Amino acid sequence: MRLAFGAAAAVVVATILDDVVEPSRLSHARSPVTLAGAGLLAAALLLLVPRARSAAMSLGAGIAAGGAAATLVAGAAWRDGVPNPLVHGGIAFNLADLAIGAGDVLLLSAALWHAWRRRDRLFEPV
Repeated sequence: MRLAFGAAAAVVVATILDDVVEPSRLSHARSPVTLAGAGLLAAALLLLVPRARSAAMSLGAGIAAGGAAATLVAGAAWRDGVPNPLVHGGIAFNLADLAIGAGDVLLLSAALWHAWRRRDRLFEPV
């Protein structure tokens, strides 16, 4: 569980520092419902995924949860919405967006690997 929380905290700090150091004229307003959903998603990832006892899954969940939590923090902290200091190909985004994507890829890949290695146990009663 510490791994997930540590990764999440690192992503939040990195995102907020990047948003502060690199001010952006581009921002994206997020509704209160979206921000609340980000908070619930982050909490669910941090509380549930480490129960699988997979370090890779916990790391992926922590990174994705950190991205969701950073979106919540940035949405609450900046008046004009979540800053998007990174631009590529006409798309503006921030580190939280990258963390959500990378964390999801790692989490899902690790979950598939975890299930494959324990496939003989998949049909056991819960």
